[in-house]
Amino acid sequence: MKLYHASGSPNSRRVRMLIAEKGVDVELVPVDLGTREQLSDAYREINPRAVVPALLLDDGTVIAEAPVIMRYLDDTFPDVPLFGTTPKEKAVTAMWERRAELEGFAAIMEGVRNAAAGLKGRAISGPHGYEQIPDLVERSKQRVANFYGDLEARLKAVEFVAGDRFSAADITALVAIDFATRAFNMPVPEGAAATTRWYTAVSARPSVSA
Repeated sequence: MKLYHASGSPNSRRVRMLIAEKGVDVELVPVDLGTREQLSDAYREINPRAVVPALLLDDGTVIAEAPVIMRYLDDTFPDVPLFGTTPKEKAVTAMWERRAELEGFAAIMEGVRNAAAGLKGRAISGPHGYEQIPDLVERSKQRVANFYGDLEARLKAVEFVAGDRFSAADITALVAIDFATRAFNMPVPEGAAATTRWYTAVSARPSVSA
């Protein structure tokens, strides 16, 4: 298998972390977003949507979209389950991973893509061009603040985002927080004791550097 990825892509990092947690042997193929290599004809043959990451299987099948790649790898290599093992665990984990993506990760991405000068005409990732809407940036920051509040409430009740053990939901939430810290200067808020406890523990895992 080959994973087409970019070192600075938070979505790529989500998949790399899952790969590292599972100890799977996947060849990493870099895609240079700085030169917009993702928009090249060569890369569009791999992923017509022109985004990273994309997973190329040995039989030539391409699986794109970070959450889908994560689920595929978890199902294919079940020895270290990161989406649960029972139907209930899988559903709960998928629910919390989805919330971390929509309420945290996506909110940050919306703000970044509508603010960055280098993304003019590229406010939404993919093969089509969209103009930026600067007014969305402040809304995105409010969404991130709300994400932190909701996450704190959740982590007061459980050890990890999806329950009592580390999962894909923790990967997405961690990447979202690191993304918010870098892009918006919005780290875990002071006084968020439960989130700080969780963030310290999860950040110590070796997969964080993947």
